[in-house]
Amino acid sequence: MKYRKLPVVIEAVQFLGFSSNGAVFDCDFEGDKMHEPSWFWGNWQNGNIYNYAGNVVIKTLEGDMTANPGDYIIKGVNEDIYSCKPNIFLKTYEEVDD
Repeated sequence: MKYRKLPVVIEAVQFLGFSSNGAVFDCDFEGDKMHEPSWFWGNWQNGNIYNYAGNVVIKTLEGDMTANPGDYIIKGVNEDIYSCKPNIFLKTYEEVDD
């Protein structure tokens, strides 16, 4: 059997690394490319996402997942947070209008 992924809309940002101001993303969130989206910041504050050696570590049900600079950080349909390598992300997702 073959299956097609259902067309769902997710939120994602590309993690670029850390600066003295915090995590840096390639996104235009409220006009500030240095600002984390609110769902990212909320998970950071409650310890589900943290900085380890310049990478973002995300606590998932399957264990800790590391996002390196260049990776996308995704908020899934069930509010789950995970990372995705850019080559997979760009093959799987396309940008949609709000």
